[in-house]
Amino acid sequence: MSPGVSRASIMRRQAAPMRDDDIANIMRALGHPVRLEILRILASQQGQCCCGDVTESLTLAQSTVSQHIKVLLDAGLIERKAQGTRNRYCISHDKLGELNSAFGGLLEGLAPLVASKEAEPA
Repeated sequence: MSPGVSRASIMRRQAAPMRDDDIANIMRALGHPVRLEILRILASQQGQCCCGDVTESLTLAQSTVSQHIKVLLDAGLIERKAQGTRNRYCISHDKLGELNSAFGGLLEGLAPLVASKEAEPA
């Protein structure tokens, strides 16, 4: 391995690119402001927190927060780890890295199309 290249970056390059269905599923999960806020809460915790911790930070019922957490779990954006009788949640940095890589080229092919559309008179 060459200097400055991490094992994680090599593994990301070797992983299969995300499928369009996976990207669309993640985008649906990210399409609600409460779920974005839950991700921010989990990121600010610098570790893991339970549903109750998240609920305390929001003005929503615990059942509503649980539903939003389930959507994020199903999309793979967060991970659940059992700790005693509680589930603790944390951000899935691997999935976010895959999404970031997928976004790198996702819109690239659309740029000329967008530029030519903007140049056309109305």
